[in-house]
Amino acid sequence: MSLDDTAFARIADETLEAVMDAVEGALGDQADVDLDGGILTIDLDAGGQYVINKHAPNRQIWMSSPKSGATHYEYDAKAAGWRCTRSGSRFDETLAAELKTLTGVAVRL
Repeated sequence: MSLDDTAFARIADETLEAVMDAVEGALGDQADVDLDGGILTIDLDAGGQYVINKHAPNRQIWMSSPKSGATHYEYDAKAAGWRCTRSGSRFDETLAAELKTLTGVAVRL
């Protein structure tokens, strides 16, 4: 099921805000986290930057990762989550696993 523009914007915004809150809460002393204009930036003190944004034309969330490179995620209504367009992996699980590897801190997304 494809999201309409309004549903996409709402779900994507909620996702980005939730990720920002979770990362700030868990890594506030190890990362600079900023959400501005639908673009979430996570600068890790140990090095590396994540840029996560909503891409409205494709109704996707795009992530640029210092660990895995660029990935695109589409919303899976059945799973109530974002899935990678190539691997099928979940956005929240991928990001949490990468952050744990890079910082040693578990981030619950």
